Amino acid sequence: MVKRYVSKISGPLLDRIDLHVEVTPVSYDELTGTERPKLNSADIRARVLQAREIQAERFKDMSEVYCNAQMPGRMVREVCRLDSSGLTLLKTAMERLQLSARAYDRILKVARTAADLAGSKDIRIEDLAEAIHYRSLDRDGWAG
Repeated sequence: MVKRYVSKISGPLLDRIDLHVEVTPVSYDELTGTERPKLNSADIRARVLQAREIQAERFKDMSEVYCNAQMPGRMVREVCRLDSSGLTLLKTAMERLQLSARAYDRILKVARTAADLAGSKDIRIEDLAEAIHYRSLDRDGWAG
């Protein structure tokens, strides 16, 4: 059912959405299970606040930018540097998923945010892979 609705969104519009997440129904067993999530809301809130502080410090000298999502293209290349393995991964994803230049910048911004949430100074390969994953749902039959 979700697939039906997503296929009605045009490619250019979907390209402007940073995170594409498939949400699957929760099973009865998961709802009634006794196992609790490893992270609670307070832990997540603390990580988000810490990431926002990192971004506030990063952009303290810029009046129009206060978070990663607002970075202009030229700044993305400055702030979101990748090592050689990251560049290889991103190149492969761009080619295989046939992603646009807009998607390239958005992937880097999301990867920088993932790194900030993890408290990492650099964008790690797992941050980049997570960001690419968030773009991959608009491919492989999801958008038409």
